[in-house]
Amino acid sequence: MILGIGTDLTNIDRIAATLERFGDRFRNRVFTDVERAKSERRRDAAATYAKRWAAKEACSKALGTGLRMGIAWKDMAVSNLSTGQPVMQVTGWAGERLAAMTPPGHEAVIHLTLTDDHPWAQAFVVIEARPIGPAPG
Repeated sequence: MILGIGTDLTNIDRIAATLERFGDRFRNRVFTDVERAKSERRRDAAATYAKRWAAKEACSKALGTGLRMGIAWKDMAVSNLSTGQPVMQVTGWAGERLAAMTPPGHEAVIHLTLTDDHPWAQAFVVIEARPIGPAPG
């Protein structure tokens, strides 16, 4: 069952200007160490940061709160599997919200996709509740 859906479209040039203006103050407030390391390794760091920004916005929408009610930027973190697939982990208040949304006998799975086509970066998040236990049949 679907618990939440969120999407966000972010302007890469706006993120680049914010990075230039606020530098590490912005990076350290919004992004985890893993997110910063991944972004800084990329040729187009601003696009990578923008996708992660969009992912956090989309995740907060899928949680049904937006960026209010105590969710911190770093409570939502994007990393990548060895295949390159992006994944979202939630901690802190975002993790508590996810647990509260998840029906008993289910586990929450966050699906994330990211894309960019300058000047835009987009993220789409679907939160699914899967039954815990043996598969039917």
